[in-house]
Amino acid sequence: MSLRHFLLAALCLGPPASAAAGTLVFCSEGNPESLDPAVVTTTTAMNVTWQMFNTLVEFAPGTTEIRPGLAESWRVSADGRTYDFTLREGVRFHANARFRPTRPLNADDVLFSFLRQWKPDHPFHALKNGSFAYFRDLGLADLIEGIEAPDPRTVRFRLKEADATFLPNLAQAFASIHSAEYAASLAAADARDALEREPIGTGPFAFAGYRPDIAVRYRAFPDYWRAPEAGEPGLAPIDGLVFSITPNPAVRLAKLKAGECHVLAFPAPSDLAGIAADPNLVLMSKAELNVSYLALNTRKAPFDDVRVRRAINLAIDRRAIVEGAYGAAGIVARGPLPPGLWATDADLPEIAFDRAEAQRLLAEAGHAEGFETDLWYPPVSRPYNPDGRRVADMIRADLARIGIRARLVTEPWSAYRAALYGGQPRTMLYGWTSDNGDPDNFMNVLLGCKAAEPGGANLARWCDPDYDALIQAARRTTDTPARLDLYARGQEIVRREAPWVPLAHTVVHMALRRGVAGFRMDPLGRHLFDGVALRGETSR
Repeated sequence: MSLRHFLLAALCLGPPASAAAGTLVFCSEGNPESLDPAVVTTTTAMNVTWQMFNTLVEFAPGTTEIRPGLAESWRVSADGRTYDFTLREGVRFHANARFRPTRPLNADDVLFSFLRQWKPDHPFHALKNGSFAYFRDLGLADLIEGIEAPDPRTVRFRLKEADATFLPNLAQAFASIHSAEYAASLAAADARDALEREPIGTGPFAFAGYRPDIAVRYRAFPDYWRAPEAGEPGLAPIDGLVFSITPNPAVRLAKLKAGECHVLAFPAPSDLAGIAADPNLVLMSKAELNVSYLALNTRKAPFDDVRVRRAINLAIDRRAIVEGAYGAAGIVARGPLPPGLWATDADLPEIAFDRAEAQRLLAEAGHAEGFETDLWYPPVSRPYNPDGRRVADMIRADLARIGIRARLVTEPWSAYRAALYGGQPRTMLYGWTSDNGDPDNFMNVLLGCKAAEPGGANLARWCDPDYDALIQAARRTTDTPARLDLYARGQEIVRREAPWVPLAHTVVHMALRRGVAGFRMDPLGRHLFDGVALRGETSR
């Protein structure tokens, strides 16, 4: 599809917008599962919502350092249980065809945004699609004792106990602030579902429309509260933004080369050298805090037997998979934590590749002749897995050599995720990019007992009480050496019980048209376009 035809197609999504200089097109890898940041769980959808929303505190772009967001300051009590946030003055919300705000941000908006996730009787708690998975999996429903507004510019969170992850958790997408006034107007019109379909936030870009499999469109928000950072002289920030939904990496690259998009997500490893050599393109890279893994559903036989899980771990040649599917961008995984994270156990040995021992364990577990299973693989390239089908083929071949006959299964991205979070597959390829730079975001959100409940992100449905006690204790202390010890012991249990086959961590790549200015890669997988500008023919 040409850029002209693409933009013409995008125009049908909402109010007319110019395709002239200043409109940046980002070739995204997939559809968002929702436009509501409280609901989304994938980096694909989070990146869609980051353009429109802000949080009380946030990570400075390109870092995991906390800085003020919608809260200009905050105070924490000596016992670590009370957080008082002072809101900025004069922060404006977006408007749309059915709503125009009559006031700036105040404490009511913060209360609404959290109470709807916390309180089952809240009028905006019930959802047609999805759930408040992050709020639940992080244990916030049990952690929070109260949320209050002493005055219109102050919000107070009272916790039942101190939690070292609370502040960085508030910088995640689920903690984005909605307009309570907009929600009230939707409730009065019996149109609550529009909160997700027609989002209103305070972010740098306002929502202009979404057409699945085609594009998400935005327009720059002229009343955005943050002053633009100093950029190159003579370059104005973009005034329009389009997420062109393009699952195939080869098609994304063709669009980039043709000038139909300006920024490309996750080029195929085989294309990196060609991109680097192209004078019209710029190749960027950054080591992200991520992990790719094969989850084994421990609630379905025979994966409820640890001997079977250990056998599968021993049977898979991780190094061959990384070399064959990831290339130079891949790092063989030894456990759930990526190498750049402060709590990663650097002494954890690489998991052995030993087919003979794998066969012995299978025989001991009563499966000397092997068995049949499904093996689900993602239909889109992900930052932690550039080619799900190729990785699945290599795993299937390894498993066949010990008698396990795997049937490959996939679905469109949204259906794929729904099946995984619904507990349907027995084995499944998935991965994770850190939301907050804290080990809890991997070891609790992905492997904790709370997250093993239906709809949770613990896709292995594995719950080990001893492991969970360690991980919860690590949240309750700010003593870094103590946390290190707890997480090291937790990693040993994961290695022993083998609910996953850890596969890889990655250096993530992005490709840009030469002339895109101000775009920065991020260790948390965010694609932020606030302050990005176009120069010369790049903007045509």
